[in-house]
Amino acid sequence: MSEEIPFSQSLRQATRDGHDRAQESPYIVALIAGDLSRDGYTALAAQHYFIYAAIEAAAAAMRRDPVAGPFVVDTLHRLPALATDLAELLGPDWQARIQPTRATEAYRARVAEVGHTSVGFVAHHYTRYLGDIAGGQVIRARLRAQHGITGAGARFYDFDDLGPAPVFRDRYRHLLDTAPWTAEQRAELIAESRRAYDLNTAVFTDLADDLDKYLVA
Repeated sequence: MSEEIPFSQSLRQATRDGHDRAQESPYIVALIAGDLSRDGYTALAAQHYFIYAAIEAAAAAMRRDPVAGPFVVDTLHRLPALATDLAELLGPDWQARIQPTRATEAYRARVAEVGHTSVGFVAHHYTRYLGDIAGGQVIRARLRAQHGITGAGARFYDFDDLGPAPVFRDRYRHLLDTAPWTAEQRAELIAESRRAYDLNTAVFTDLADDLDKYLVA
């Protein structure tokens, strides 16, 4: 008799298409290829600020939740790093210079709507943070090589305080596998994670509307 597939593996398989669509969006392709200017990267950092403000507000509310609480890890939080990055990239008046795109507004509205439930919170938490820890390191290397950004400006992608990334990811997957999800909750978590990937892709699509002005000559 074959062993049951761990839920974390089922979740990854079920969301692979959404993940791939996000990574194949023209904006992200240009970013990873090194075709974006510093301003092009800054535009993404600004949208991240609004998205993570919503997710981390939900984290504060879910910290004591018996199911979602263990997923709240303070060293994961990105908002302080984003504030540092945007101050470096845009200057001390950065807060007055950024605004969410329409897709970002929809994204943070969805997080506010479902982030008070264990399933909704974990779905959006998983989709963003594990992706940042893994694929985000490619972007971190690109910023260093292309724009010489190694500290402030790229702290969003600095997860060194977590320790070895593979070890942390394994712990996170163990939480997914051992949380007391019902079968219905697992299905809901997969569906919401797919939605989270779609919301991310929509943000990249909004940014791609200005892609021509962000491309390096």
